[in-house]
Amino acid sequence: MKIKVVKSNSDLMEFIKLPWAIYKDYPNWVPQLISEYKFILTENPFWEHAEKELFILYDNKNNPVGRIAGIIDHNFIKFQNENVGFFGFFESINDKETAQILYDTAKNWLASKGINIMRGPTNPSTNDEIGFLSSGFDLMPCLMMPYNPPYYLELAEKCGLKKAKELYAYDMEVSQGPIDRLKRLYEIAKKKVPGLKIRKLNIKDFQNEIKKALNVYNSAWEKNWAFVPWTEKEFITIAGRLKDLLLVDTTLLAEIDGKPVGMLIAVPDYNMVMKKMNGRLFPFGILKFLYFKSKIKALRLMIMGVIKEYRQRGIEGAMYYESLKNSMNLGFKKCEFSWILDDNIMTQRASEMMGGKIYKKYRVYETKLNS
Repeated sequence: MKIKVVKSNSDLMEFIKLPWAIYKDYPNWVPQLISEYKFILTENPFWEHAEKELFILYDNKNNPVGRIAGIIDHNFIKFQNENVGFFGFFESINDKETAQILYDTAKNWLASKGINIMRGPTNPSTNDEIGFLSSGFDLMPCLMMPYNPPYYLELAEKCGLKKAKELYAYDMEVSQGPIDRLKRLYEIAKKKVPGLKIRKLNIKDFQNEIKKALNVYNSAWEKNWAFVPWTEKEFITIAGRLKDLLLVDTTLLAEIDGKPVGMLIAVPDYNMVMKKMNGRLFPFGILKFLYFKSKIKALRLMIMGVIKEYRQRGIEGAMYYESLKNSMNLGFKKCEFSWILDDNIMTQRASEMMGGKIYKKYRVYETKLNS
């Protein structure tokens, strides 16, 4: 076998397109847009504070059989005070030797940079797709959630990686949500927290709204496992790319006397449309998107948080109420809450209170490196 470092644009395109061969027999896999892959790996502001090396592995007939990225996020190391690097964008045929070469290649690159622990997969950071799917293989993934063959778990463990953390995804029937209970909680919250207002995103003032959301996000998630703050440039760039996908009715800010203290973002599960586009916007992908997006009946609740000093005052329930009410009015049928840490009991209980049940799990692995 032969390992190659991605150097040219043609190498990059081969790296990006490799999953199509791996997943040809997996009907639940959803190909992401090739243009989006390319942006993530090249123009993403994340790389202003991170570095990477991309590798492709070929068999003795010069066929690509796997890929991996070694990733070092210097902001993560500084914020978490943990000398950790990551592997990401892992794909492999079902062969232990292939996987071993890929993991060893990423480990050796990280170790050569002075890193002590390799963790992943992250694509490319803990603010993006993270983990291997470990249960729920019979279902399509939700928007911006990973999917992989079941054998990836076995390969990781045979190659010496250990579980670092489990992540959960909850599924709920929108029509079964506790709307009356949430309404009562909202009324109580308004009495307990004078000046509380739950409002929709003001799309006409998008730049300022995003800056408010960034402050809430970086404050509310500060103590989460593996959290790293977004830079303003990262957050604004990603938000701008998602702007046309957001629903104003399910993109909410909680404010107290005009001060943002919480946020909730639920987006339509565009993966149903992405499946039909097969990675391409042109020539027909954009037409498929415009036609099928109105048929989406599922949401993904991807962000919900309140800054620490305002928690447990009913603000969470108030945002859930507005989001659920609006989702019902828009005709959505299902909602996925993801992802939730296996030790985040408070958020798990909130998901269960909303009628959610765990239906998918994701596993993050790690291994110590030889210096």
